[in-house]
Amino acid sequence: MMIRVGIGEYKAAKSPAVISTLGLGSCVGVCLWDGVTKIGGLAHIMLPDSTISSTNSFNPGKFADTALPLLVSQMEDLGANKKRMVAKMAGGAQMFETKFELEMMKIGKRNVDAVRKILYQLNIKIVAEDVEGNYGRSIEFSCETGLLTVKSVGRGVKII
Repeated sequence: MMIRVGIGEYKAAKSPAVISTLGLGSCVGVCLWDGVTKIGGLAHIMLPDSTISSTNSFNPGKFADTALPLLVSQMEDLGANKKRMVAKMAGGAQMFETKFELEMMKIGKRNVDAVRKILYQLNIKIVAEDVEGNYGRSIEFSCETGLLTVKSVGRGVKII
């Protein structure tokens, strides 16, 4: 069973589900997995920090600091144990070249850094990643095996 996750969404599922998301540019796809229960989750994170939202009624799935704790909770509701969770991530590219090396323009890198920080705070170890660069990716995560398949145009398929 294939479960699609859209931009700014997060979903958890049990094996044999495969969770996928398309079109990761500067966005980061974060996969969490409990290998004992074979419960996995995927968040398609657009932005690093919800404090930049101009409204109180924002979509928590868009931001690293809000999506990841909610994904952990959703996985726990299915029977996963946070102490056993590991993470894999892909994306966070710099899709467009800028004339100026402005830190605020480096959304991909900022997203990757924010995901690392939040996972560290949640005490979830990152076991594999395919991040940054200047190309887009689409990913599929197997709840059965914990393998993350990363597909990139012109760069083939990588399994991490």
